[in-house]
Parts: sequence; structure tokens; C-alpha cells
Amino acid sequence: MIKRKLTDIAAWVNGEVVGPVVADAEVVGVSTDTRTIKPGNLYIPIVGENFNGHDFVESAISSGATGALWGKNQPNPPDNVPLILVEDTLLALQELSKKYLASIPAKVVGITGSNGKTTTKDMVTSVLGTAFKVQKTEGNYNNHIGLPLTILSLEEDTEVAVLEMGMSGRGEIELLSNIAKPDAAIITNIGESHLQDLGSREGISEAKFEITTGLKEGGAFVIHGNEPLLTEKVVDSPFNVITFGSSDTNDYYPKEIVQKSDGTYFKINEANGTEFFIPVLGKHNINNALSAIAVAQQFTVSVENIKKGLESIKITGMRTELLQGKNGVAVINDAYNASPTSMRAAIELLQDLKDYGKKIVVLGDMLELGENEDIFHFEVGKGIDPEKISYVFTYGELGLKIAEGAREIFSEEHVLAYTDKQELIDKLKSVVAEGDIVLVKGSRGMKLEEVVNALMI
Repeated sequence: MIKRKLTDIAAWVNGEVVGPVVADAEVVGVSTDTRTIKPGNLYIPIVGENFNGHDFVESAISSGATGALWGKNQPNPPDNVPLILVEDTLLALQELSKKYLASIPAKVVGITGSNGKTTTKDMVTSVLGTAFKVQKTEGNYNNHIGLPLTILSLEEDTEVAVLEMGMSGRGEIELLSNIAKPDAAIITNIGESHLQDLGSREGISEAKFEITTGLKEGGAFVIHGNEPLLTEKVVDSPFNVITFGSSDTNDYYPKEIVQKSDGTYFKINEANGTEFFIPVLGKHNINNALSAIAVAQQFTVSVENIKKGLESIKITGMRTELLQGKNGVAVINDAYNASPTSMRAAIELLQDLKDYGKKIVVLGDMLELGENEDIFHFEVGKGIDPEKISYVFTYGELGLKIAEGAREIFSEEHVLAYTDKQELIDKLKSVVAEGDIVLVKGSRGMKLEEVVNALMI
């Protein structure tokens, strides 16, 4: 993590040191939350809609912070604590992270996309970790505050930083890319998430493409090659464009895919026929693995180490996570988030699995899809194969549209729609039996992990 003199930090953020500063006082790490302050930290007060971190500066110092930033537009700065006066504390946090990153030798891999960002981040980290000291974005620290905090947590000898970049609107990824200045960038795909804010898939594509703003000239730009909204933008690109996808028109594409209960086996057009294994379910995750392989080869990681890294990945929870529930019932926990693209991929995964009894889907509302949300939900339901799926359970008001679509091809008694989660759980428990498998998927706001938990006890 960052270790610099308070006066050096002040120079980096164009600030002025005031108050009782000890000569050569050193900052070790930063925090924006007084509940996580550790001795030596720099406290950075953030101003939100319903809170003002400046109110807690003295508390941060009493908890061991070396000093704190203070916005010049904030009244009554305390005169009994070491402060760095800045124009804006959030901008200072971002500038500090930018300067720190430039001062250490770490190369940066930036990752964005509508779906699969976190899984891809985990894969890239695992593969590059076989040859380098790697740190990655933890949790959901992928926004205008989280990404700078992630950068400032990097050790001085970190060789590669794998940074996830999230967004809800235009300009956000541009900001993150300009802070991180990636050496390589991945766009996993263009889906339907954020349609409510961006209006169209074209708008989403433009927002994701902002990752190139800070991408170093000649840097590896790894994109989904079966997505025209991306490929049409890279004609005459100044970057080293590398494509991945399902078709042989891509630089990296899969061959001989075998889906088993312990994960997915596959070969690719490169790597001299090496068989790779990822301990995660879903053919859609092969695309994530392909992008990780592409980046790894740009970093000259050997095929042997790539294979080893993919085999040992640890995927962040609630993403196509296969669990063993009570009474021999298997559960695929994919409750972290959902969009039409990821929902269809998860259903396809379940349909492809063998050696199970009844296959049951529990699908919740997909949020932030804009004015066509009813159509998206209806089409997901209508696309489920009744010859491969035994029951369709839905939860939520929009879930009723999934059920409506499913009823066009399923018999009435095999489509069960609920707006009460406990009623859904009670009915689901009465239907499942030993040897069955249940897929649970919905947007984060639906909290469908509660259904997963009910099947585990």
C-alpha cells in the first residue's frame, strides 16, 4: 500500500499542509471510512448526498490516522489536527491514486463489459499470478472511489494490477481509464445492463469503449470478436486488437468443449492442442477464459502456466457457483446479478448438464433494462426448452413476464410465479428431490441468495 511522507502526498495533490504536522510524518495506506482506520492511514473525507466525511476527521485522527484531507470549501477546519487542504477531496483521492500508480512499476490490465467482468478479473489474476505478483480489485471496488482505493492498496513491488471498471452512465469508464492508464484492456461483451441509463446497446458499447481513453498506445485491446458493436470501432485502431469468441474468425476461439459437473474442459485454436479446464460452469465462461489467455500470452506467460492458472481460479461468490444442498439437491448459485444475455447463458448451461433428475430454474427480475423490460423478460421465459427444464419458478413483478413467456411452451402446472419469496421457497422445497438441480438467478436487488440459502439447510 502507499507509504509516503505527508508532505509528498500534499505535493502530489496540489494541497497545502496545515496544523500540527510532525516532521517527516509518514502515511501508510488510506481510508475513507473511520470504521476502518488503521494507525498511519491518511483519512480522506468524502461528501455524499446524506453524509459528510469532514464531520469525522477528528475521530479519524484519534483512531490513529497520520492526517486527513480537507476540502477548502468546507467550513471550520479543525486547527488541532494535521490536514492537507485541497480543492476537492474526491478529486484529490483520484489524483493521488494516479500519481502513486505512476510511481510504482506495476503494469495494469483494465476490464469492463456488460457481463463477466468479475469472473474475467478472477481468471486473469489467477493466470498472471503464475508468473507475476498480481493484485486485483476486491469486491465491488470498481467505481470512481473504489478503483482509486484499490490502486492505493497496491504493494510497491506489485507487478500487475488487474482492475475491474464498472459504470452506470457515460464518462465513468473514461475517468477510470485515465486514472489507471492500462497496458492491456478487455471488453468482455456488450449486453443489456444499463439500458435504462444509456438507451440502447449502441450507447452501452460507446460507454464501454471509453476504456481505450487511457489505454497506452500499442497496448493489447482484447474484445469479443463476435460483437459488431465492438469490431466496427477498431478499424485502423492504434492498439494491438485481439479478438476472442465462438467463431473461427477470431484470434482465439474454442474447440472440443466438454461440460461436466466439476467444470468445463476445452481446447483452443492456439496452444498446440492443450486441453484447458476451468472449475466453473457454463460455456459462456469459456469466452472469459479466452480473454484471460489472450492477455496472458501478451504478458509472455507460458501455456503450461496458463493451464495451471485456469485450473486453480477462485471465482467470486454467487456467480455460477455449484453447491451441494440439503438431501442431495444441487444448486447453481448465480444470484449476484442478471441481464437477458447472462440469464440465457445460465439457462443454456443448465439445459446442457447431464446426470441430474429434474432441472429447475428460479428466475428473478432483471433490473435497469429500460422501456423494453417487459419484452426482455417475456422472451427469456419463451426461450426456455420444456424438454430440458422441468419447472420454471419466477420471483418479482417482472418475473411474472418471464412466467407469461414460459407458459407459451410449458404446461400451466410447470410454471409457478410468485411475488412472495417465502411462498416460492415453500413450494420449491416440496418439488425438489434427491438428484435434482436448481438454477437460481436474478438481479442483485432481488436477493435470491435467500432462496439458495433455504435449499442448503
